[in-house]
Amino acid sequence: MKLYYTPGACSLAVHIVLREAGLPFELEKVDLATKKTEHGADFLAVNAKGYVPALGLDDGQVLTEDQVILQYLADRKPEAGLAPPFGTMERYRLMEWLGFIASEVHKGFGPLWNPSTPDATRENALALLGRRFDYLAGRLEAGGPWLLGDRYTVADAYLYTVLRWCDLHKVDLGRWPGLTEYRARVAGRPAVREAVQAEGLPG
Repeated sequence: MKLYYTPGACSLAVHIVLREAGLPFELEKVDLATKKTEHGADFLAVNAKGYVPALGLDDGQVLTEDQVILQYLADRKPEAGLAPPFGTMERYRLMEWLGFIASEVHKGFGPLWNPSTPDATRENALALLGRRFDYLAGRLEAGGPWLLGDRYTVADAYLYTVLRWCDLHKVDLGRWPGLTEYRARVAGRPAVREAVQAEGLPG
């Protein structure tokens, strides 16, 4: 398998899970501005959507979208315990978390990436993210240490990746000590440290 990634982007979640599962893979960095890979290939020919992650499979197919790729990898190595089995309520809870992270937290950062976003729009985005963080902190306090309770899953890799963006956008997580502790817990996992180091990111 080959992971097309951009350092620190949401593809980091997939990178982490590849290492957590112990699956063999290659990395190919993508410049999202030029849509070229580090080897000069046209990334749009790999993924016409133009964004990462994209996972090149051994049979030549390409899989996209974090929610899907993360579950695909977990199911490739069920003994790693990164997702409950299909058909169980726990699996639907995992899917519920992945949907929430993707639509309410990941996309919530959208206006913050654009330097031309008006101040009022930016403030509204920060306020909405704050409400999402309130919810996350409350759920972790009530049932942690992980999103599914005692079980670390692909959803934790995804949420950790998105929470890292707080540093880039100067969002102070100090208001949510539970989220700060959670992020540190995920960051301490060997596979997470390896992925972060491999992408040249600060720890």
